[in-house]
Amino acid sequence: MIIGIDIRMLARGTRSGIEEYAINLLSNMLKLDNSIQFKLFYNGYKKVDLNYDFLKIPNVQLKKFKIPNRLLDFSFQYFDYPKVDKLLGGVDVFFSPHIFSMAVSKKCKTITTFHDLSFENHREFYSISKNYWHFSMNPKKKARKSNQIIAVSNSTKEDLKKIYKIDSERIKVIYSGINSASSDNFSVMGVSKIREKYKLSEHYILYLGTIEPRKNIIGIIRAFEKLKTSYNAESVNKKNYKLVIAGSKGWLYKDVFDIANNSTVSSDIIFTGFIDDKDKPMLYELAEIFVYPSFYEGFGFPPLEAMQNGTPVITSNFSSLPEAVGNAAIIVNPYNINELALAMENLLSDKKLRNDLIQKGLQQTKKFSWQKCAKETLAVLKSTK
Repeated sequence: MIIGIDIRMLARGTRSGIEEYAINLLSNMLKLDNSIQFKLFYNGYKKVDLNYDFLKIPNVQLKKFKIPNRLLDFSFQYFDYPKVDKLLGGVDVFFSPHIFSMAVSKKCKTITTFHDLSFENHREFYSISKNYWHFSMNPKKKARKSNQIIAVSNSTKEDLKKIYKIDSERIKVIYSGINSASSDNFSVMGVSKIREKYKLSEHYILYLGTIEPRKNIIGIIRAFEKLKTSYNAESVNKKNYKLVIAGSKGWLYKDVFDIANNSTVSSDIIFTGFIDDKDKPMLYELAEIFVYPSFYEGFGFPPLEAMQNGTPVITSNFSSLPEAVGNAAIIVNPYNINELALAMENLLSDKKLRNDLIQKGLQQTKKFSWQKCAKETLAVLKSTK
């Protein structure tokens, strides 16, 4: 069997959720069956050189092309050409870990992973250019033409059924995994370096993720203001809690910085910028609590990563997040600032609640592994004939 896989999302060298999914899935899946030949479709006029261990597996071929992706996407959409399976020298199945446009021969089966449909439900969270990109990819057409769809949560599956009218039997829910926690740097020297590197205080509340409207960071800032001035403010201020907003800028991020800079507690808000992957476990572990009241998530890696590192979590009751965290987190209405602030205060002041959520969180994360995700994904690819 020959399986083609679209890895164009790796061309920029960034590590957002889609890239993390592709890298971790391929790292675990490509080594499972050496009787399968994998051909990786890697295209872009300008693209980074790849250096992943999965490229060294004997039955894996990296097929590089230098066609400008805008031209290629236009040709896919309007001429249904070129056929990717033909470019690769022939494949039985072509797997897309993302919703990039493509064209394949009639005999080639296709499987597509849909991470979420936030671009359909909440277009206001995206820039004009990003909304245009989603429109140009025509995900509805891709969903309807795919022989099988992998949804990363039941929430995404329900959206596919409701919005795109996809039959339930064509959708397989396969949860993404989370990387194993690593505290290799967790020493007195390591802690000191991390605090200095990211300007961390001794006591802080953490958000980690892309800075964009969908993540509800403005809601976090507003709730933090209430926490510092209301409720049990005296005990909260006694430890001089800071709010650490960690992660790279996404789209429409300017309002977040404007709100933070004009906040009454602006001096207690720290923006770290990009976080190195090796530093994330310690950043989570040093935090008092982790807050992630996103308006919409297809899966939601950060709350589970925080749990895995022993940090209690507050998250949203929207989309896939309750599904991911189970009963191991405080779940709030992301539009209710008072509820979010009160949840912060309760979790900071109630040691028993904190310990209870920490233990439940460690158990919850055991349900998600990349090995399991890889085995289930490969089973779908092999069965689609």
